[in-house]
Amino acid sequence: MAAPLPSEITPPQVWASRRAWLRRLGAVALWGSGASMAAQGAGPGRQPPLPAQPSALPGARTPEAPTPYELVTGYNNFYEFGTDKEDPARLAGRMKLRPWTVQIDGLVAKPLTLDWDDLRRLAPLEERIYRLRCVEGWSMVIPWVGYSLQHLIERAQPLGSARYVEFHSLADRDTMPGLRSSVLLWPYVEGLRMDEARHPLTLLALGLYGELLPPQNGAPLRVVVPWKYGFKSAKSIVRVRFVDKQPATAWNVAAPHEYGFYANVNPDVPHPRWSQATERRLGQGGLWAPRLKTQLFNGYAEQVGQLYAGMDLRRWY
Repeated sequence: MAAPLPSEITPPQVWASRRAWLRRLGAVALWGSGASMAAQGAGPGRQPPLPAQPSALPGARTPEAPTPYELVTGYNNFYEFGTDKEDPARLAGRMKLRPWTVQIDGLVAKPLTLDWDDLRRLAPLEERIYRLRCVEGWSMVIPWVGYSLQHLIERAQPLGSARYVEFHSLADRDTMPGLRSSVLLWPYVEGLRMDEARHPLTLLALGLYGELLPPQNGAPLRVVVPWKYGFKSAKSIVRVRFVDKQPATAWNVAAPHEYGFYANVNPDVPHPRWSQATERRLGQGGLWAPRLKTQLFNGYAEQVGQLYAGMDLRRWY
């Protein structure tokens, strides 16, 4: 099968069609109603509890108000289930979450296969309240539950030749209808440089809002890298591989002129089809909400800026 053309990624017809437009109008209404829903008591309670202690890590708990649960779980990207923002919540319940194992291999001294219970016990669980910035111009504030990815890295004991960490998401054609699309190559692959993966803020998330991750949010485990655009946060991970060369990641392969490998939030580098200088926070008035100025590294520059010292962040976007 031929690789999709760049123009086929986030296809114009998806954005321009009447059906997609009507759906997005509905989503806009939901954005604006988020605060009132929260005031009425709508919130967590959909998944089994996953208690955690508040993190004491610098930068791990933004004081901003969390986005309403309904928006976090009902309006997101998970292309394995479709390209519309509502597809994951509608279809991800088909995914089989147990049993679940994660293979850890590549350039490591101790290859591992861990099940979910192994991962749950790997390190104490923390609650971290992170901003999540989407390349499309919207953002959320989410209370995640998990621990630093470096705990998993230390267990595997990567070799000195390992320079990158590669994440493979589940690709189950029986439960994921989006895999019939050629919009991306499957399985979904993402990657981080080793120092990025080892940074304490890089989170292996098992839950949100004090509960297990819902299927549409990447259950049973995902990566969250708060200073990068959301597509760097691999969902429903089944393999973690340590490699010596930069991984061929899903969006960077599909449209390299639009989606760089690093994907650090940089308001000075526009997407070819829109500006990244401002954003809208979901749940704060929809299209009529005041636009927020996008911060370099999504507001985490103090914690992570040193990782990119000397790099041209316009070239290595």
